[in-house]
Amino acid sequence: MVRFLPSFKPFITPSQFINMPIPAQDITPFRERRERLMQQMRELGGGVAILPTAPEVMRNRDADFPYRHDSNFYYLTGFPEPEAWLVLIADQNNARSILFCRDKDQTREIWDGYRFGPEAAAEAFGFDEAWPVAELDAKLPQLMANQATLFAPLAHSANLDRHLRRWLDATRMRVRAGDSAPERSVDLLGLLAEMRLIKDDSELALLRRAGEISAAGHLRAMRCAKPGLREYHLEAELLHEFRWHGAQAVAYNSIVAAGANACVLHYRAGDTELRDGDLLLIDAGCEYDSYAGDITRTFPINGRYTGPQRALYDLTVAAQEAAIAATRPGASWNEPHEAAVRVLAQGMLDEKLLTGSLDSVIESGEYSRFYMHRTGHWLGLDVHDVGDYRSRDDNGERRWRALEPGMVLTIEPGIYVRPADDVPAEFWNIGIRTEDDAVVTANGCELITRDVPVAADEIEAIMRDGQLKRGA
Repeated sequence: MVRFLPSFKPFITPSQFINMPIPAQDITPFRERRERLMQQMRELGGGVAILPTAPEVMRNRDADFPYRHDSNFYYLTGFPEPEAWLVLIADQNNARSILFCRDKDQTREIWDGYRFGPEAAAEAFGFDEAWPVAELDAKLPQLMANQATLFAPLAHSANLDRHLRRWLDATRMRVRAGDSAPERSVDLLGLLAEMRLIKDDSELALLRRAGEISAAGHLRAMRCAKPGLREYHLEAELLHEFRWHGAQAVAYNSIVAAGANACVLHYRAGDTELRDGDLLLIDAGCEYDSYAGDITRTFPINGRYTGPQRALYDLTVAAQEAAIAATRPGASWNEPHEAAVRVLAQGMLDEKLLTGSLDSVIESGEYSRFYMHRTGHWLGLDVHDVGDYRSRDDNGERRWRALEPGMVLTIEPGIYVRPADDVPAEFWNIGIRTEDDAVVTANGCELITRDVPVAADEIEAIMRDGQLKRGA
């Protein structure tokens, strides 16, 4: 996403380019990330890094899907256009950032909109050099020559593999001129995943804004919900609020699940009617300047939880509070999940969904009959963001990694009860999940999505107010 920033001073004049988009963000974080990556490349012996953005994808004849850049490419460049490649050269004596992008084409700009072109892109996004993407095959063998290591997304796509093979072959053909090809390769995705795991200040600001807008969408849906509407009506309310506040897209396909549909974890908003007495589970978030929000709330369509619904709802909220308390620096990734499981499993025993002892239903995994997913995931440029959940200790053993300030994750316990002979009928077809986005801080965690409440009484009050305003 690009938009005008009055403080930006392009090297070209308004008479040359009309309505030129300007980077939406300060380019300093992108340049700093490239420098950090190049320093890591030097520490690994130096070399050349090659990273493409995402391709455009056709939806059907003469129509394509809305374009969305590759997250890793955008993390390092801020450059939003398709058909672009980033090349970094880093050794003990040299550090260069090079962009390959589409050339200026005024005819295509009439149809598709502004293109930066290499010259303007280099200036606007802080690259040392920029070249037309049409020169990629000619330039890459030269840039790869005499580099010790090739850093690239290995086995990431067949198209990239074909390009790398062709460029390596062309580089090897230069041996008689005294050049050599890289002798080893390093998976660039692993380095970038570790970098992206700790968010910088600019990323945290975007994640907070994505959380605010996502929360506003959920509040709108609560206020609009009533029996007789259909799931797609509430999906439309979410989309309205997201776009109204400047979000460019949804972060993922919105889940709007009425009644028994809430027991399908990845349900899509459909045409099921919202019925008096049922719950509605909404799992939805916006994407704001490429960063994701991710919130789930479950509320009564008529504005009042029934006794069984309230019992399981309060249980889920208690499990989330236990997980939030366990989300702190130094805690292992798994501790919030274990805290949530313990609360949920005890509640399942109390409500006669399970029998036995707490330790036995946890050890056997019997609780997973009603809670079959984990309590969270990383969040960032991708809604299920990159980064390993385990790391190797000093002895080489893989253990759950410790949480650190700047990590961002979701906290989302749930309970899903399908009909069964051994399950009390009053709980049948109840599906509940409560999810918030959390930033790990120095002393615990900060919830950035609580502009929409979780307490049952508060949710009922919001819905009651919305129904009164509609005249219901």
